[in-house]
Amino acid sequence: MSISTEEFNLLRTFILEHSEIEVKPEKTYLIESRLSRMMVELGASNFTEFYHNAKSDTSGKLRERIIDAMTTNETFWFRDTKPWELMKQTILPDLIDQKKKLPPGIKIRIWSAACSTGQEPYSIAMVLSEMLESGKFPGVKLNDFEIIATDISPSVLFLANSGRYNQLAMSRGLPESYKSKYFDQQGKIWVIKPEIKSCITFKKFNLQDHPSALGRFNFVLCRNVAIYFTDVFKRELFRRIHGVIEPPGFFLLGSSESLVGYSTDFNMVEAQGAIFYKKK
Repeated sequence: MSISTEEFNLLRTFILEHSEIEVKPEKTYLIESRLSRMMVELGASNFTEFYHNAKSDTSGKLRERIIDAMTTNETFWFRDTKPWELMKQTILPDLIDQKKKLPPGIKIRIWSAACSTGQEPYSIAMVLSEMLESGKFPGVKLNDFEIIATDISPSVLFLANSGRYNQLAMSRGLPESYKSKYFDQQGKIWVIKPEIKSCITFKKFNLQDHPSALGRFNFVLCRNVAIYFTDVFKRELFRRIHGVIEPPGFFLLGSSESLVGYSTDFNMVEAQGAIFYKKK
């Protein structure tokens, strides 16, 4: 069913209000394609009625379904090669050194924001495991790290927390050596091994909320999500992230994203052909 300009603006404002996701006018088709089936399922005769149903739903369940449908959950293993070389060569070795200086029991904390179906946090854990098994970092173990992986979407978090992936998901960027080492095959499904899963906690989190609720972090990844936000919210989000990073902490954005024009709270550093930021 087609959506009118007025209906688009109503739903666009609703989505922005509850998620900071900015659906631009040229993306009208996204609302049509992603919400039409839900509208019909709920018995609404048009998008205006559907909008009023969402506004009047005090349980928040319909709002959650709408935001879930509007999130873009494109992800794969080791997305963008250069940032992973950067992590292996620069960021993670530095974090391991930081761990050696911490009192026993204090963990290095990593936040994977907008983690989608879990490929990013699992990739981090696999890289860490590989590095720590190399013998180059004696005295540091995988359980000295805590990875908090968050997303606004309950459906992708359910998949991420299950740690179960089909052949299509496994074929997207995962080296064969990692597949055989860190997954168990169960028929047509591959399941992440418990020792990798054990250092990751998945939580539902809306980036509209203040990240102080999640604690403080030594390394924050917020990749390929800020591109969907307004400029005003980007500035606020980066200010909040700066506030929860323990100095000298690291901040990593997506390859097409930058802090230029949005924050002066970090120093930009280039290494291994990629860019990361350090808290001033």
